[in-house]
Amino acid sequence: MNQTALAVHGGAGTILRSQMTPALEAEYRSGLEIALKSGWEILEAGGSSLDAVEAAVCELENYPLFNAGRGAVFTHEGKVELDAAIMDGHSLKAGAVTFVKNVKNPVKLARLVMERTEHILLAGEGANQFAEEMGVETESDEYFFTEHRWLQLQRAISSGRVTLDHSLSGSDRFTTGPLVRPIGTVGAVACDKKGYLAAATSTGGMTNKKFGRIGDTPIVGAGTYADDKCAVSCTGHGEYFMLGVAAYDVAARMKYKGLSLEDAARETIDNIRTMNGEGGLIAVDGNGNVTLPFNSEGMYRGSISENKGTEITIYRS
Repeated sequence: MNQTALAVHGGAGTILRSQMTPALEAEYRSGLEIALKSGWEILEAGGSSLDAVEAAVCELENYPLFNAGRGAVFTHEGKVELDAAIMDGHSLKAGAVTFVKNVKNPVKLARLVMERTEHILLAGEGANQFAEEMGVETESDEYFFTEHRWLQLQRAISSGRVTLDHSLSGSDRFTTGPLVRPIGTVGAVACDKKGYLAAATSTGGMTNKKFGRIGDTPIVGAGTYADDKCAVSCTGHGEYFMLGVAAYDVAARMKYKGLSLEDAARETIDNIRTMNGEGGLIAVDGNGNVTLPFNSEGMYRGSISENKGTEITIYRS
């Protein structure tokens, strides 16, 4: 018998206790708790997993500490470009947007792409035009300005590097210089009372990014995926998650190898590690089992289910 369950993440990477103050940790935990509460209220009332993940991700997009929506990082030009995706595991329908500007909650726009168009992914000016036609809520550039993200950009420009939010310096084959390793993205996965699954993911991408770079978040199967086996939302260095088709890889390992959710998710993250990729994922199956594996120092994550209650964690156990 299935049980309702919900999990959220706010990014994975080199998250060190030594660099985290009690006050800041409390703020991160509060953001995750708000998102969990928003989605859980929907599930408890008999609502759909799709509504639950959308609501949870909206709260994370509204929270300025996470790299999505209001707290998104800046591009090299000092702009905010937003990506998001959502997928309904029951209908196998999905919607995604990339290079969106001034949209308060890109995950809502992604859902409209899924429900109101014949397409899956809209980009740039076309996505913004669609947002205008749909009457999606927008905000000024000032709304998306956060001082800590602006300072991140200045440090990245001065050192000539592209950065991925939380972390320490290192080397990486996808950059020409030192890289602040992964990662900032937000996401949610849910199983509702019917056993239907859904996943949603949203991000501001990489600090100081150039050349129209797109990561795994808006690519169905790479950063976001849901079917009748599982729902998955990834966070990490997107290039590796695209190479590993990570979100779909979890479902494929369950379907073709007969693995449990936990084993399939762990194998997927281990595979990312073999490519020297860093990050994690959250996943839920149709019985309400939840797993949250990662191969980095930490991952902002939380889950809630009928038999385990609420758990919010940042570091390794």
